[in-house]
Amino acid sequence: MAATSLLLLLITLLPAPGLTAYQDSGIVNGAESRRNSKPYMVSIQNKTKHICGGFLVSESFVMTAAHCYIWGVNLTVMVGAHDITRPRSSSYIIDVKDYHIHPGYNAKTLENDIMLLQLVKTTPKSKAVQQIPLPKKDQDIKAKSFCTVAGWGATKTDGSANPCLLEVNVAVVDRSSCQRSWGKTGTITPSMICAGGTAADYKGVCQGDSGGPLVCKGTAVGVVSFNQKDNCNEPQKPNVYTKISKYLSWIKCIMKY
Repeated sequence: MAATSLLLLLITLLPAPGLTAYQDSGIVNGAESRRNSKPYMVSIQNKTKHICGGFLVSESFVMTAAHCYIWGVNLTVMVGAHDITRPRSSSYIIDVKDYHIHPGYNAKTLENDIMLLQLVKTTPKSKAVQQIPLPKKDQDIKAKSFCTVAGWGATKTDGSANPCLLEVNVAVVDRSSCQRSWGKTGTITPSMICAGGTAADYKGVCQGDSGGPLVCKGTAVGVVSFNQKDNCNEPQKPNVYTKISKYLSWIKCIMKY
């Protein structure tokens, strides 16, 4: 199947245009997070409008999905927030200095869908602002492992935004089973993780959650990449994440640690 046809059958999790300038992120069948329980979460914004999730991986770097990049737009990040519509003294907005998109990123197939945002200044550590650890080596997450994904906003396809951070537990899906579910409509590579969003488990992500982390045992193992087109509520195909451990050398090179 041509790559252009593939794009019509899967959808990245950027906010959908049309209803407003941007539709905020969403978590399906989740619950509101406790304030400050996920201090690594970041809202990536365009002119104060949330467009993607992200997460702090160092004092000056945010990890997110490559498809969250918008050509010619100066993005900002909001850190330390729970309700992104009501900033508190613990939250603030920082400009992005540099956009490090993985050189192998393919916008048509969504392979290597990972990006590092270098901030113009460091983020001081506080109760509301902290980094999350990354994997130390490349390894698969066992199928049926329970992990967590979080984001801001809509809780159903084309739903309204939820300003507070939501979260949900999702089960990791075996890659071969995930590929069978996606069939010819999407190639699930060894650099991807599947979790949630199945017919047996209607829990997972929706448009606008792109770039947020899949967290297993306190470690960020995946980056929200895409789900089944126009079907957040009763998906027949698992949600797909970029597998962070496949990119450790590149990450270290960019962050120089």
